[in-house]
Amino acid sequence: MTRPLPTNALEVRGLTKRYAARGAMPGKLAIDGIDLAVPRGSLFGLLGPNGAGKSTLINILAGLVRKSAGTAEIWGYDIERDARAARASIGVVPQELNIDPFFTPRALLDLQAGLYGVPKAERRTDAILEAVGLSDKAEAYARSLSGGMRRRLMVAKALVHRPPVLVLDEPTAGVDIDLRQQLWTYVRGLNAEGTTVLLTTHYLEEAESLCDRIAIIAKGRVVANDTTGALLARVDAKTMTLTVGQTPDPMPESLARLGAQIVAPHKILFRYRPTAAGGGGDAGAILAAAQASGLVIRDVSTEEADLEDIFLQVVHGADAQA
Repeated sequence: MTRPLPTNALEVRGLTKRYAARGAMPGKLAIDGIDLAVPRGSLFGLLGPNGAGKSTLINILAGLVRKSAGTAEIWGYDIERDARAARASIGVVPQELNIDPFFTPRALLDLQAGLYGVPKAERRTDAILEAVGLSDKAEAYARSLSGGMRRRLMVAKALVHRPPVLVLDEPTAGVDIDLRQQLWTYVRGLNAEGTTVLLTTHYLEEAESLCDRIAIIAKGRVVANDTTGALLARVDAKTMTLTVGQTPDPMPESLARLGAQIVAPHKILFRYRPTAAGGGGDAGAILAAAQASGLVIRDVSTEEADLEDIFLQVVHGADAQA
């Protein structure tokens, strides 16, 4: 009987990890009762400041750290009751470059495939090396590879057993822009073919452009979890900068009521919420007031809130409640 596909590729409930005190080091609650579900087929972002618990969560899923309480499932398999099946369902690319420098990429992938019990006839070593752009380095020692190439080799290692879930922990740290774009093109392709991707990154613009859903962790707790669009909608503030023919002095009262700020010669900044009524104004009201004040408008530029604004708001809110 064929096993039905799970609704969630990853699911944790009440997951807790407490590190015991050691010598002069006090105990630490790294993960505090997290509930989190990563839908099958999603490209899911997991964000948080350093020390928030992201790597601890990933290490628990990878079987490198034992949880203190709660449950965790990978592709429907409990990480303790069905440990072997759970491990076979996930590929993890850690932050650290743990590659044997005296192996070639081809030898490393063959070794990794053997550890996962992939028969030689079913191995895709050459195809994976080509996909990550390492075909021409297949027989080079890993120690001779650049940092970006080693990072791509880590991704290749995680794919040898065809896992339905791929976890990328800061995969583009130290990678130049060209290699980063190549990596994301490949990851998008994997996701389009059905691989569920869980991504942690400090490059918030990457998460905003790549992920369809994002969770934010702070102090071991999930403090936000929603679609990327819904998160961005939480802060709908915009800014409008008017470049005018002459800097007004004094500022017309109608513009001052709308929060006008002179930020440079001939430049006036407004912050507003499109949904706000009255004093908050909107783009049309700002432009109408500027024209009514006799200002000659040379240029108009607007800027919307991005994921960084959401991240800072949510994390600082969590700090205030702690």
